[in-house]
Amino acid sequence: MDRIQQVFSKNKKILSIYFTAGFPKLNDTKSLIENLAKKNVDIIEIGLPFSDPLADGPIIQASSTQALENGMTSELLFEQLKDIRKTVTIPLIIMGYFNPMLQFGIDSFLKKCQETGIDGLIIPDLPLEIYLSEYKERFEHYGIALIFLITPQTSKERIRLIDDNSNAFIYMVSTASVTGSRERFDENQMNYFERISNMNLKNPQLVGFGISNKTTFEQATRHQKGAIIGSSFIQFVTKNGVDTVDNFIETII
Repeated sequence: MDRIQQVFSKNKKILSIYFTAGFPKLNDTKSLIENLAKKNVDIIEIGLPFSDPLADGPIIQASSTQALENGMTSELLFEQLKDIRKTVTIPLIIMGYFNPMLQFGIDSFLKKCQETGIDGLIIPDLPLEIYLSEYKERFEHYGIALIFLITPQTSKERIRLIDDNSNAFIYMVSTASVTGSRERFDENQMNYFERISNMNLKNPQLVGFGISNKTTFEQATRHQKGAIIGSSFIQFVTKNGVDTVDNFIETII
């Protein structure tokens, strides 16, 4: 059983934390991962900074800009994480846009992921159809899962197609807008969460976009297996530093 499957086999609500590699400081990435893993976070999503992050809200955009200014690159990220599996056993996922991966070389990028111990990728701008026709065999060759996103506007037919071609989990975007924090979810969003749950998909779902506190985490996990927190965690780290992640996690679970 691979690391992602092991996590989802647990009888608990899954907490995934997202942060941008190379932020707040260039060499904070490994420390943040290790600190989060010690605090019983279940999955860590490492954001690969990009100059034009269309799906990201202002907080993540700002962290991406700062990380690029700090000097973060794909090459440096893999170098920083080359020994991460000596200290961290939970799933690690890179979330980023397709262009930097193309520039790196898809096979080279996937091979580096395999060597480093990265379990999966989230690539918001890689369409399912392009993945199936051009890249699926490569991902499978290197044992790297590709996690797809759905939104409240995604049709049932497409959700079923995504579910049929997934082997990890489905990233369930809570809203059609960009990333960002909110105090609680409204009735429409809760209905969406329940509607997807009632589809009885074979892959578990994690809810992302808007999870910022205990209330939104509990709302998001009422019908789904877990939730992803990004913007509010980045805000916290920006204000309090990378050595205080314990304090943030304790406010969520």
